[in-house]
Amino acid sequence: MHGIVRTGVLLAGALTITMTMAAWAQQPSSQNGFHVSSVDAAVTFSLEHAQVAAAGSPDFWLKGGSADAAVNFYHGVGLALNVTGEHASNIDSNNVNLSKIAVMAGPRYTCSLRALHRTQLFVEGLFGGVHAFDSVFPASTGTTSSAGGFSMQLGGGVNIPLTKGFSVRALEVDYVHTNLPNSEEGSQNDFRLAFGAAYHFGKH
Repeated sequence: MHGIVRTGVLLAGALTITMTMAAWAQQPSSQNGFHVSSVDAAVTFSLEHAQVAAAGSPDFWLKGGSADAAVNFYHGVGLALNVTGEHASNIDSNNVNLSKIAVMAGPRYTCSLRALHRTQLFVEGLFGGVHAFDSVFPASTGTTSSAGGFSMQLGGGVNIPLTKGFSVRALEVDYVHTNLPNSEEGSQNDFRLAFGAAYHFGKH
């Protein structure tokens, strides 16, 4: 229950930041001090494929959601922020669960295809931290129920416009690397899929 509350709070915070950046982007560049051409925001449902570290252990899917926003400065080049919360139940034979929240930011490049009704293609590299909880992690004193570490997400996606401003995040594909303690090398390399809804503020 506490994990769900934490995830909800972070996602709400990300949406608040998104709306703040959108309002900032509507101001003339002389007022906000930078030339912000547009802001893209999205809310998505995510599926992340992972595997328990021990050899021969089964793989599993984390399910959850994310909120992201990107500020575009010049010819599609900008900065993106992403907050993702995910959970998986019974990831091994001991009925261990796993929940995690990742907060990352980094560069994003967005290309708008005029020939395809301004369909957006984007690629990004995001870096930050991950907090995992309600699970079992090795520690110097035995085991602990939570852990934190470095997180990296590399990938991209497609936004297909529906009406003015609104789009469908038809597909996002990411490689996700995290450094959380486990019984092996202490790192995870996952494959993530996401889809949802997006909104574009400002110029195309």
